[in-house]
Amino acid sequence: MNSARLIRLEPDMPDIPLLFQPYTLRGVTLKNRVVVSPMGTYSAEDGRLTPFQFAHYERMAMGGAGLVIMEQTFVTRAGRVSNGDPGLWADSHIEPMSRLVSEMKRYGARTGIQISHGGRKGGQQRAYDGNGPITERDLAAGDEPLYPMGASALPLAEEWLTPIEMNEAQIEGIVEAFVAGARRALLASFDLLELHLAHGYLLQSFLSPLANQRRDRWGGSLENRMRLPLTVVERLRDIMPDSMPLLARLSVTDWMEGGWTEDDSVILAGKLKEAGVDLIDCSSGGNMRAGATNSNLARGPGYQVALSDRLRREAGIATAAVGMIRTPQYAEEILQGGKADLVCIGRQILFNPFWVRHAAWEMGVERDFATWPEPYGWWLDKWARALAANGEDPLGPERFPEPS
Repeated sequence: MNSARLIRLEPDMPDIPLLFQPYTLRGVTLKNRVVVSPMGTYSAEDGRLTPFQFAHYERMAMGGAGLVIMEQTFVTRAGRVSNGDPGLWADSHIEPMSRLVSEMKRYGARTGIQISHGGRKGGQQRAYDGNGPITERDLAAGDEPLYPMGASALPLAEEWLTPIEMNEAQIEGIVEAFVAGARRALLASFDLLELHLAHGYLLQSFLSPLANQRRDRWGGSLENRMRLPLTVVERLRDIMPDSMPLLARLSVTDWMEGGWTEDDSVILAGKLKEAGVDLIDCSSGGNMRAGATNSNLARGPGYQVALSDRLRREAGIATAAVGMIRTPQYAEEILQGGKADLVCIGRQILFNPFWVRHAAWEMGVERDFATWPEPYGWWLDKWARALAANGEDPLGPERFPEPS
């Protein structure tokens, strides 16, 4: 792991916050420690990217983050969660993704893509259409039915489709699908891959006793429940260049009795590191109906940071912290405390796509617009000079919200 120390460029310059120091994973160096979390837009058509997604991700890259991870992208057509999800199951998906990657890199961002299979959470409406099971009305509007599969024939919740319990041939087919999807991501020139091991989707469902009640080599003991995710990691590492990082987003705990635990994650994290995972993106929950995290959990600023801290210390693996990290000051505190190597910002960046650039201004890292896109920087420089002449700061009196 990179050492947590401040860099001093010149004697008369302030220390550069860790948030704005570079960070290297294998052969990829990020210009800062801010990651745009993968967040579903549900805007793809037949798995292909749409103009909205191009605008969305280009704006994320313009905003100044060191790494932008594209939303959960599915390795089989049938394994999507909703009809609006992007895919990597067909060669026709490569070209638009390649164009998008090229555009994002123009703004200095490194690019990642999160690859996944929906498992028993498949067959849902787009989140903003209800986030429940696909209905007859959805089908009449043009959606196709999606039939979930999983470790066991256990539905996500009452009135949800019961997934098919996967047999040996289907499990091997899914492993091959992850490999094929990863090859397409390589052809699209993403800088890194993130494997989705969180939130109750297929690979995480094999980990959790809440979703996996098998009694064969894929279930029962912790060793058996870890087998599928570790097999996928090993197969991905076989085809990935040594210089290319592999990340994993992990639900470190289910937050539910009888489910996956932090202790389990410490063991898995060590195994993932041995298999070639370079960093774990530490999330939680998802093995229940309501959302990506347990809706009964009191969620406040940094509520998952302790999970990142524990895996980093006890498994000796690099981590990213995620979850209601709203201010650059708090992000810096996490990094300075050695609780994470990177900080993932999600909905706060949806609210303010230029969060990173504003943070650089707020923390004294940049006091001009030299690194902004030129069509913005020229205008903003004139604007800031006019404000300064009146004794005003471009960020205004509100600045960043303080954690509550």
